Amino acid sequence: MEDIKLIVDENISLFLYQEKDAEELFTLIDNNRNYFKEWLPWLDYTNKVEDTKNFIIECNQNYAKGTNLNLGISFQNKIVGSVSFNTINLIHKNAEIGYMLSEEFVGNGIMIKSCKALIDYGFQNLDLNRVTIKCATENSKSRAIPEKLGFKLEGIIEQNERLYNRFVDHAHYGMLKENWN
Repeated sequence: MEDIKLIVDENISLFLYQEKDAEELFTLIDNNRNYFKEWLPWLDYTNKVEDTKNFIIECNQNYAKGTNLNLGISFQNKIVGSVSFNTINLIHKNAEIGYMLSEEFVGNGIMIKSCKALIDYGFQNLDLNRVTIKCATENSKSRAIPEKLGFKLEGIIEQNERLYNRFVDHAHYGMLKENWN
């Protein structure tokens, strides 16, 4: 399995999580639990460091199979979030992006730059033809990412995800390699 480290700028880098990162990543998740819970459905399954360690192991196994790529976002040598190809289909040459960022770092351009670096990597290194991003229609902060990156809104998928006690619609954005700047 190839180790990945992408230098985004002088403060931001993306890296393949290792088991040693589990405690720091769990602390980030735990400290942002209320913030993340509005839009992320998996928080009830992440209750201890061991859960995060198992998640990292599973992600790295899936990366080795070529089906996903989950990268940590380091800002000034501190883990502040994740950006990932949640799914990769190398036969159809497409992938879907997911992301999360600690609340204290939102609004500083970290996620835009991180997503751009991941998309560049996908088009250049994985030979992807298409990248998609789906996010809850009411999640304006998440929707701002594909919109600022020039993705095309391809439609709304009604009740696409169950978030705890409610269903949310998703905005579906797409970008083709030929349209990526």
